[in-house]
Amino acid sequence: MEDALFYIFSAFTLVCGLLVVVNPFSRNPVTSAMFLVLAIASLAGLFILLHAWFLAAVQVLVYAGAVMVLFLFVIMMLNLKEEERRRRRPWTVKGWMGAGAVAVAAIVGIVGRSLAGSSIPRDAAANIEGATLPLGQLLFTRYLLPFEIVSILLLVAMIGVILLSKKDLR
Repeated sequence: MEDALFYIFSAFTLVCGLLVVVNPFSRNPVTSAMFLVLAIASLAGLFILLHAWFLAAVQVLVYAGAVMVLFLFVIMMLNLKEEERRRRRPWTVKGWMGAGAVAVAAIVGIVGRSLAGSSIPRDAAANIEGATLPLGQLLFTRYLLPFEIVSILLLVAMIGVILLSKKDLR
């Protein structure tokens, strides 16, 4: 049963994550935000399957609750009308595209290097299940750099949402 639930939750997470970016149903950013809530909720289901109850609760409370309220507040505060939205021109090359490609390559390199050089010791992995103290100690000692990278990625994502939703000043 756990294997079937894993495949269901992971497929649902991937589909909802894809629908956040490529939304064929609506051009409204609120719809993409709701798909992000569904992706976060199914990711919490994956954490429950791993017996990481605290991470599942934090995923739902912090990300699906507080962060999504912040994203929706920013989207609603911008108050974009359909005709005022920037027209999407796919596959256009601008000056920022090269910088974006360099940034993505740097992030992939950093994440790949940190994943290749790190491994959870078996004794620490046995203590993590369900407990918050060993998890916090591992998170803020051994895995501090990936934790900080994720926080920077969330900040960049929020700035990207604001810039993409901004009106054209021309």
